[in-house]
Amino acid sequence: MTATAGLIGAVTWSVQAIGQLEQQRNQKHTLETLLESSGTDQPARHSSSQRSSDEPENKTPRPQSVVQPTPGAKPLGAPGNPIVRVALLSQSPPRRVDLSGQVECRFSNGEIVQKRALERVLSERRSNLVTCQSGQNGAIVVNGSSYPETVYFLNRGRGWLVVNQLSLERYVASVVGAEMPSHWNPEALKAQAVAARSYALVHLVRPADSDFNLGDTTRWQAYGGLKSQSASTAAATKATQGLVLSFQGGLVESLYASTSEIATEAHSHLGASMSQHGAQELAMKGLKFNEILGRYYVGASLARLKTNEN
Repeated sequence: MTATAGLIGAVTWSVQAIGQLEQQRNQKHTLETLLESSGTDQPARHSSSQRSSDEPENKTPRPQSVVQPTPGAKPLGAPGNPIVRVALLSQSPPRRVDLSGQVECRFSNGEIVQKRALERVLSERRSNLVTCQSGQNGAIVVNGSSYPETVYFLNRGRGWLVVNQLSLERYVASVVGAEMPSHWNPEALKAQAVAARSYALVHLVRPADSDFNLGDTTRWQAYGGLKSQSASTAAATKATQGLVLSFQGGLVESLYASTSEIATEAHSHLGASMSQHGAQELAMKGLKFNEILGRYYVGASLARLKTNEN
């Protein structure tokens, strides 16, 4: 995750969408339906161990970039594991698409699209919508990168936008591997998982576009699909399942960057930001993931996503 100049152009789908995409576009994701009403699970606390050059100074609580809860409808997806829509901007335009394993693609009218026909459709410039859904062992391969669950190919007449719709926890496991080396200390990976989940939840509440919540580039946070998910990133995600950063009842947009210098330069005007290398250093000193988070997101607590419909 880094700061970049300007915004990547958003694609607005001008043809009536169908099914889950249309339903989620009109959905107002809110913290009241996402977070447990009890508030916090455990504090993100500080440790008194000696600070290194890439670790943050202990400061009094500072304003966070926070989204406050507002009334609204329930989000799509299983309780505690909502659905996130990621624009695969790094894969647009889709020059080559392969279907691996159990995958079915359909036009908006329900007609099945065979692979050869899909390639022909993607070579055209006219408005269209193709939805590809994969089974448990299937994947949609776009420009050589594999993506799970559902992939939408959207065209408003001026080019194709690819959107991967998948469960939040599966998304987080991939982001952890795209943002941190998977061989790093498990506690650093857990801290990254909580930060990535919190950032994604902010964009469920405040989506970047009507067709997607956030992109797959470092303009938001890096997402590599199946290639950036590993056993260690999946373990870190599972160990912190449902945990997000909360500050005074709101959800923290948990910014982070590679080093403390980059974090300060890119995010100091927005609030707290985690140094990923600093998180690794703290983990190697024996700090747990919540202690690491407490070093960077001062005053924040760990909240848990709801696991039932109540």
